Amino acid sequence: MSEYAPAKKRVDVSVGESLRILRELQELTQTQLSALTGIPQATISAIENDRINLGVERAKVLATALRCHPAVLVFPGWDSQQRLAA
Repeated sequence: MSEYAPAKKRVDVSVGESLRILRELQELTQTQLSALTGIPQATISAIENDRINLGVERAKVLATALRCHPAVLVFPGWDSQQRLAA
């Protein structure tokens, strides 16, 4: 076991990728998420493809629909332990 090393961060996830992952985990299409939030499907697509910024108000609406905290969408790569050690 002396060769064991703790796992490191695996990948960086963008805001758009975070939204897509959460949406797909809940088995929602962009059209379904659009219907739940009132955000046009084209806007959801643009956010997921990092063509436009998410924005605080849209983050709140999407987080409510996806049943998560808005910070999960806004700061997908945040590592609080690493930030505290710095």
